Amino acid sequence: MKKTLAVAALMSVAFAGAAEARDQIRIVGSSTVFPFATAVAEEFGKTTSFKTPVIESTGSGGGLKLFCAGVGEQHPDITNASRRIKKSEVEKCAENGISEVTEVKVGYDGIVLSNSNASEQIDLTKEQIFLALAKTVPSKDGQSLIDNPYTTWSEIDPSLPDAKIEVLGPPPTSGTRDAFTELVLEEACESFPVIAALEETNEDQFEAVCAGVREDGGYVEAGENDNLIVQKLEANKDAFGIFGFSFLDQNGDKLQGSMISGVAPTFEAISDGSYPVSRSLFFYVKNAHVGTIPGIKEYLAEFTADKAWGDEGYLADRGLIPMDAAEREAVRNAAMNLSPLSM
Repeated sequence: MKKTLAVAALMSVAFAGAAEARDQIRIVGSSTVFPFATAVAEEFGKTTSFKTPVIESTGSGGGLKLFCAGVGEQHPDITNASRRIKKSEVEKCAENGISEVTEVKVGYDGIVLSNSNASEQIDLTKEQIFLALAKTVPSKDGQSLIDNPYTTWSEIDPSLPDAKIEVLGPPPTSGTRDAFTELVLEEACESFPVIAALEETNEDQFEAVCAGVREDGGYVEAGENDNLIVQKLEANKDAFGIFGFSFLDQNGDKLQGSMISGVAPTFEAISDGSYPVSRSLFFYVKNAHVGTIPGIKEYLAEFTADKAWGDEGYLADRGLIPMDAAEREAVRNAAMNLSPLSM
């Protein structure tokens, strides 16, 4: 115990000295939360005496890895995430001396499967998306599992386009990829009896089949830059892309969102929960950096102000789906009090 306290004290002293070298908030993490955080950072830089925070789009998993690496000015102060932090990541933070983290829920977002406006809008079920993108799928007779044989959408269902299956999406480090896997692939796989049966007999294989994404060109990892996916969809009208609703909202003159089970990805449908692929967005604050790196509490105040994340706020104009007023107030109070995360 004495050794632990001594190490913590040394870290605090080292941080106190080193932090003088950095007078600017450093933020990493989710590419989905990136445009919202950037908008807040720019407003923060214009309206306060603090420098505009530096924000890097690393993906949710990559950001949490950087965030949890330690305390000190060489480590980020805040990380954005398009999924909730995992228990294993909280434990990694604790191992590296980060004892208190504050979770700030930002609002809601939908994950869209989007294509060019020059193509037809399609209506897909989660099961059809699974058959298009999973690495292992049920055979036609439903009795066995095989490597994904589908090369065109019409092979899955004759009502779908006779076009090559090519979906550009995020890598495994992305929170969007995590959420898409959980909300689409893992939900759909349980509807196939031959896969559902594995849950009782071989849970590891069941999880691998449900989360496995094909690697034969049907799914193309396009990195953490969602704007790059938008550009590629403009160039290839047969391709689809997976990203957050805000990118569709900002590029509605070029792209359209596919319907999922008859519901189009709209602000209203995500807000009321009728769109089937919706999720919460977050950022996490390293409490040990507050008061040492200047401006963190003031940044929290800007992000959680109604003018930013409210129903009529500037983040809604960029595609963020706001929480209701009562939830915003509760999250704002927890953020400003730096309430430690509880899993």
